[in-house]
Amino acid sequence: MINFQVSDMTCGHCVGRVTQAVKDVDRAARVEVNLETKRVAIESVHAADEFSAAIADAGYTPEVVPA
Repeated sequence: MINFQVSDMTCGHCVGRVTQAVKDVDRAARVEVNLETKRVAIESVHAADEFSAAIADAGYTPEVVPA
């Protein structure tokens, strides 16, 4: 499980953009976004840096959180 803190995620639209960025990397990924805590949890075979880059490209600032 890969966990990110995305502090600049503020609304439902942000959740959608972050989710889409994750799915663009891996359509089969399981992604859970908690807007209240600003956490994104991803279950995938892809590396964290791929998701980090995709979320950053979507306009957000992901920080890896230790599991």
